[in-house]
Amino acid sequence: MKKAIIIGGGPAGLTAAYELLKQGKDEYEVEIWEESQVLGGISRTVQHNGNRMDIGGHRFFSKDDRVMQWWKEMLPMQGAPSYDDKKLGREKPLAENGPDPETTDEVMLLRQRVSRIYYHHKFFDYPISMKWETIRNMGFLTTMKAGFSYLASVFHKRPEDSLENFYINSFGKKLYSMFFEGYTEKLWGRHPSEIDASWGAQRTKGLSIAGIIKDVFKKIFHIKSKEVNTSLIEQFIYPKFGPGQLWEHVGDEVKAAGGTIQFGRRVVGLASDGKTVSSITYEQNGETFTEPCDIVISSMPLKDLVAGLGEDVPADVKRIAAGLPYRDFVTVGLLVNRLDLKNETDIKTLGNIVPDCWIYVQDEGVKLGRIQVFNNWSPYMVKNPDDTVWIGLEFFCTEGDAFWNMPEDECVAAAVKELRSMGVLAEDTEVLDSHREHVKKAYPAYFDTYDEIDTLVSYLNEIGNLYCVGRNGQHRYNNMDHSMVTSFETVNAILSGSADRTPIWNVNTEESYHESK
Repeated sequence: MKKAIIIGGGPAGLTAAYELLKQGKDEYEVEIWEESQVLGGISRTVQHNGNRMDIGGHRFFSKDDRVMQWWKEMLPMQGAPSYDDKKLGREKPLAENGPDPETTDEVMLLRQRVSRIYYHHKFFDYPISMKWETIRNMGFLTTMKAGFSYLASVFHKRPEDSLENFYINSFGKKLYSMFFEGYTEKLWGRHPSEIDASWGAQRTKGLSIAGIIKDVFKKIFHIKSKEVNTSLIEQFIYPKFGPGQLWEHVGDEVKAAGGTIQFGRRVVGLASDGKTVSSITYEQNGETFTEPCDIVISSMPLKDLVAGLGEDVPADVKRIAAGLPYRDFVTVGLLVNRLDLKNETDIKTLGNIVPDCWIYVQDEGVKLGRIQVFNNWSPYMVKNPDDTVWIGLEFFCTEGDAFWNMPEDECVAAAVKELRSMGVLAEDTEVLDSHREHVKKAYPAYFDTYDEIDTLVSYLNEIGNLYCVGRNGQHRYNNMDHSMVTSFETVNAILSGSADRTPIWNVNTEESYHESK
């Protein structure tokens, strides 16, 4: 029996373990080594005093039918209304003979996607939409400037050699300056002119003003499209207790199938001759151990993986790996009795709070980047969804910097101060509870040595029994479904004996994957 060691217990690692055990016909001894004490990676869910935090904010939606089916097989779709839908009389399609979320925990909910931009005390659709509310909020003069700026970008395309030029080509300079420039710099700590354009291409999935106008006309004239733009979806599925619930369930399935999950194992070395990895060294409880392996599936950061491969790695490959940058973040959970934001939509909510899942904070004067309203992801994420609002505040930073190292009480106080200055919390709103989480290497960044990453990938592809999967495993800003598909492709390669790594690395790069389902 061949021993497969999977480094990392996030979506990519867990998917690889499950699929290898399911399809491998007892040919593989599968072990997951997870550095922390929990499964899910940045898709984990944290519990605090009866309230749950989704660390990253994860919509379960994919253009890949395999992924959608996989999720629904793990947690079946609801067959009865959720607590808030029932109380508010909101109707949604229900699965025949599906479980009742009021009496069953292992269930997927169908949720409404609402994400907006909060800019100068006003809400704008995310992504920007062309409708009267947008024009009213921007004002006639700004709207005219945005329109002429976009037309200028249509006739005078800039070379797409930076994220700044990519956004200006897609939206025009005025909208770029309002809704992309400041937020992007807040997110990455770099101006968009310094960031590779490929990040924008991945994250906006071909979205542009032209695409938005096209979508508007399709809705007006009820034209159905085979294309699915993930930025424009209106519904998504979501586990009753957040994404961590699903990945913990997958972990149970892995163990039931004969796999092993080891927590607290930090990989520090991989013995390799440049063609094969023969063993892996890890630290656990202050001691160092080495185990042999036949297959390695790695979702650990590329920077750390290459550093662990030892002295025989070519100097150029070492330099590129060492220079790959990341962005970290801190999430602060706040429990309050109300938000000082009016629900001016036609969407009914418990307590008539704003219906947003995510609120993107574009104001330049605050460090806060995004707000999650957990009540709207799932009412079961909140201990008392009728009388309290449980929000998550995302602050982009760098591990070890002043904000990262700030004492928790000071961090919470700074967060509350910003919310009051923005008009999200009133001066007399009481903070009932709070919790902070640090998240390392959450966002692989597209600058510094990133433009040389192909050299690094070519070297790793020569190591015959090493497979790189997931967001950090490929240093690519993958969504959860993309990370899973890298594992699908990896298991296919292992079971077929294929040495071709192209399908694995091509996930979330091919234009067809971006644009059509």
